[in-house]
Amino acid sequence: MLGGMGYEKLEAAVEEQTPLHLRYRDQFPVTENLIYLNHAAVAPLCRPASEAMQELALEACSLGSLQYDRWMKTYEALRRAAARLIHSSPEEIAIVKNTSEGISTVALGLNWQPGDRVVAFREEFPANYYPWLRLERRGVELTWLSIYDPLEKIAEAVRGAKLLAISFVNYLNGYRVDLEAIGTLCRDQGCFFFVDAIQGIGALPIDVERCHIDALSADGHKWMLGPEGNGILYVRRTWLDSIEPLEFGWTNPAGYADYSSRDMTLRPDAGRYECGTLNTIGCYGLRAALDFLHEVGIENIAPAVLALANHLAEGVRAKGYELMVERTPGTESGIVTFRHASIDAAPLVSGLKRNNIIAAPRQGWIRMSPHFYLSHDDIDRVLEALPASK
Repeated sequence: MLGGMGYEKLEAAVEEQTPLHLRYRDQFPVTENLIYLNHAAVAPLCRPASEAMQELALEACSLGSLQYDRWMKTYEALRRAAARLIHSSPEEIAIVKNTSEGISTVALGLNWQPGDRVVAFREEFPANYYPWLRLERRGVELTWLSIYDPLEKIAEAVRGAKLLAISFVNYLNGYRVDLEAIGTLCRDQGCFFFVDAIQGIGALPIDVERCHIDALSADGHKWMLGPEGNGILYVRRTWLDSIEPLEFGWTNPAGYADYSSRDMTLRPDAGRYECGTLNTIGCYGLRAALDFLHEVGIENIAPAVLALANHLAEGVRAKGYELMVERTPGTESGIVTFRHASIDAAPLVSGLKRNNIIAAPRQGWIRMSPHFYLSHDDIDRVLEALPASK
């Protein structure tokens, strides 16, 4: 007969052989209602995030802020979980309300001089486009490139530039850039490297040290499976004193817990960018979502996401649809964007919605973005529901 330890080993072996999506599908009640392929927009909450926020809501309703010390511990736990996700230290993590706030903090907080130059990319989402464009009024020059440009062209543009800003994964077509190669170019030229990570973090591994990233921002409501209105800003420790807080409130100073103090000396860590009371219920949700992702393991999530997206891409191509970009090893992500010459995207997406399949119309294309808890059978049902050419 098996002893207790024998049963534990047997259970572990059985679990290891169970497909990832089956192990965790029950953590996503959305699967009972929808085939959800819109994680690149607003993801459904995972069960741990939902339950954590419900717990706090009930606590605040019954006890007010009686257990405020637990709230503070949650902030720290969120910073630790985020730091672990990107291989930084918790002291380099600030809690922000969204990706845009993080980007603006860096864009407006650096000491710009007329003639400074920024390298930016034409295909960016507005959040990682407008803040750099607005620097022109300060006399900053912009060099515009394409995310598809070869490294040699990026290397040439980086020479003499003060900052390069790029998204890890393009919001529209899912094209993933080589962060390590670009980061190495920036490091070698003394150029600040900023990354909008929202379309990759939570689905794909990211290492700020290996990629020489100086600052990074992302909201929690996409691939991190958390709530809207709660995100993270990473700033490399060596840059903290070079980026002034965009907003200034009672929690920016080191002595913020002393309400009678008028000492404006900044906090020694990235908490200096947190202006006032935080979105506590959002922090509970995002902390729980990140803890859940760590339990599953990004090293397990990434291949599952890519396999689902590749299966989807192959299927839509077989039905006569055109992919917006080709998927190649190293450039693929969880986003698949496609269209058909004879089928309008918007009504097609509306039709899928009536069949409980959630996608997004984007600029005349159909964008789908599956997460790891979906199955290949789910993708097959989506492919079956897609209309063929008229």
